Amino acid sequence: MIPASKKIRLILDLRQGGVLDTTLLAAMEKVPRDYFVPEAFRDRAYEDTALPISHGQTISQPLIVARMLAALDLNDRVKVLEIGTGSGYQTMILSHLCRRVYTIERHRPLLREAEARFEEMGRHNITTRAGDGALGWPEQRPFTHIVVCAAAPDIPPTLVEQLDIGGVMVVPVGDERREQRIFKVTRMETQIDVEDIGPVRFLPLVAGMPETDKLSRHAKG
Repeated sequence: MIPASKKIRLILDLRQGGVLDTTLLAAMEKVPRDYFVPEAFRDRAYEDTALPISHGQTISQPLIVARMLAALDLNDRVKVLEIGTGSGYQTMILSHLCRRVYTIERHRPLLREAEARFEEMGRHNITTRAGDGALGWPEQRPFTHIVVCAAAPDIPPTLVEQLDIGGVMVVPVGDERREQRIFKVTRMETQIDVEDIGPVRFLPLVAGMPETDKLSRHAKG
């Protein structure tokens, strides 16, 4: 059992980090982060730090999650696309903040684990897909909001095209050898408006599916 004081401490840390949106903080308080990390790291679940999960991926630092979601300026009427489900932690927070979440994960085993968590926790406004996040989810466009949980080399035009006019995307941009920045991208009628939110460090946005997944599908086929 994680002491309640650790959860409260994290929320206080987020406030001190500049996150003042009470609806967002309430959603993050509802979601038990310890449920989304491997057992070996459960005692560190409420530290404001990124932690490893399976398949070489990480669960993001809570402050970064909060800043990115705050930049989206969500409400309970919007339709959000999330690129990179991971363990499902951010997805679950989003499910408390918007009408519908569409989330894509390229690692099928990770996605199955996340789906089991969503089901067990009774969240039914989440739709999942195993696939290439760089391609987005064109069948469901337009989205009012998109959040990308991996660093793209540049603002992804394919994802911009899937935004509604006036829609907002929050995306880390940069590679592992130089500074990455979080950009808030708003799609206008004939152009995009870009706001730099600040530095960040994410794993790269990788196009395509993992080789192990391709081999597995070929063997079954």
